[in-house]
Amino acid sequence: MATILILYSTVDGHTRTICERIGQVIEAAGHGFTLQRIEDVGNINPADFDKIVIGASIRYGKHRPSVLEFIEANRSLLESRPSAFFSVNIVARKPEKNRPETNPYMRKFLRKIRWKPQLLDVFAGRLDYPSYRPLDRLAIRFILWMTKGPTDPNAVIEFTDWARVEEFARQVAAM
Repeated sequence: MATILILYSTVDGHTRTICERIGQVIEAAGHGFTLQRIEDVGNINPADFDKIVIGASIRYGKHRPSVLEFIEANRSLLESRPSAFFSVNIVARKPEKNRPETNPYMRKFLRKIRWKPQLLDVFAGRLDYPSYRPLDRLAIRFILWMTKGPTDPNAVIEFTDWARVEEFARQVAAM
C-alpha cells in the first residue's frame, strides 16, 4: 500500500472536487491518500509520501503562483518518487486541446518548470457564471465568446470527463 499526497490549487473549488474523485479511486485500489491545498502544504511533510500528485486550475491563462513556487522549492523531492501533474481549464473542453501535448496552458507551464512528472493530464473544468464575481463573469464571458464557448450568464456547465479522471487515478495508483 502506497501513501499518496494529492496537492491542489483551485480558484472556484472544482479542482478540489476532481482531486477528491482521484482520491476515491486511489483508496479503492488499496492505497492511502492525503488531500491538501498547495498553499497549506506547510502543515505536512511531502517527503513522508510515496507518490505526489499536483492538480492546478487555470484562471486567465495562468496557474496560481503557489503551484510554481511549490514545484521549484521541491523539485528534487518530486523527482525522487513517482509524481503526476494535471491542469484543469475550460479550454480543455475542446477535443483538440484536451491532451497535455495539445493544451496551450499545459505546454506553456511545462516550459516554465524543470520537473518532469511521470504522468500528465488535462481535464476540462466547470463553468459556473452565477457564482463568479461580476467582473470575472464579464471577463470569462468575453473570453468564451471569443473562443465560441457558452456565454449565457446563467449557465452552469460541467465539462469534466469523469471517466478520464478515474483512469488517471488508476494510473497514479499503478505508478
